[in-house]
Amino acid sequence: MSTVHRFTDPASTPDELRPCVVTLGNFDGVHRGHKAVLTQLVETGHDLGLPAVAVTFDPHPLAVLHPERAPQLISPGSIRDDLLETTGIDGLLVLPFTKEFAQQSPEEFVRTTFVEGLHAKAVVVGVDTKFGCRNSGDVDTLRELGATHGFEVVAIEDVGEGHRWSSTSVRQALDAGDVAAAARTLGRPHRVVGTVVHGHHRGRELGYPTANLSPDSLGLVPAEGVYAGWLTRLGIEAGEPDRTMPAAISIGTNPTFDTEDRRTVEAYVLDRDDLDLYDERVMVEFVEHIRPTLRFESIDDLLVAMAKDVEQCRTVLTQIVHS
Repeated sequence: MSTVHRFTDPASTPDELRPCVVTLGNFDGVHRGHKAVLTQLVETGHDLGLPAVAVTFDPHPLAVLHPERAPQLISPGSIRDDLLETTGIDGLLVLPFTKEFAQQSPEEFVRTTFVEGLHAKAVVVGVDTKFGCRNSGDVDTLRELGATHGFEVVAIEDVGEGHRWSSTSVRQALDAGDVAAAARTLGRPHRVVGTVVHGHHRGRELGYPTANLSPDSLGLVPAEGVYAGWLTRLGIEAGEPDRTMPAAISIGTNPTFDTEDRRTVEAYVLDRDDLDLYDERVMVEFVEHIRPTLRFESIDDLLVAMAKDVEQCRTVLTQIVHS
């Protein structure tokens, strides 16, 4: 895979990315609707013999302008950017979003970013794209500006299967614990990335040592419950042994132990008690919901349930591997 240039100032666009074709969006989750736009972007670039550049923002505009309405991000920061870089683009411009930046008129934004910064020859966007001060610019605005500044506009209709693929629908699915539905819209399992930290070591004492993710982990945490999924060690090269492993993932506060723990994400790598993952950066991916979080009357009842969870996870993940 070729190197993707990641930069934060249109004035410092690498020479090899100018002129280019451009798209614009928040791209939270980088779901299949986003990928339809990004695929068209890359294809348009190929047709014109130009590099493809995605333009996005950090932080999310609503987090700056209306924090009370800001959504929980599915794939914040580096997770989103890493996902974008797998789509075939050549450049990723992450614009720092501030209240001052938000005051730009649609014309000023297009001129400084697309025209002067990127030398855009084509702009590929979804039909519902809004931009500029108070979202006053839309696709028609883009077409008018394109006629003035010499770029064409390609607008992509909403896409989906039975419903529009959207970040909102992914959030709703994750909030309900329906990680399979979220994956259908995302086109991949939902992921959370964090550093493995020490917990209470209850899992190890019970024979199921878990990797506990740090409180500052990135990614929207699904509803409490037990899930089948995968744990990937990000410090190990792809294809190496023990990089991506099947796991039973628990989200909750350990109600059986009558503690007031914060909600945690813990992953038990199936049949492995020999792994030392402390301080490692890992990615946990959620494949299927197994059961809700429950309070058990005894440790013995908990152990019976955990053994059943592991077997269900094994069945689910084995079917995926062999499908």
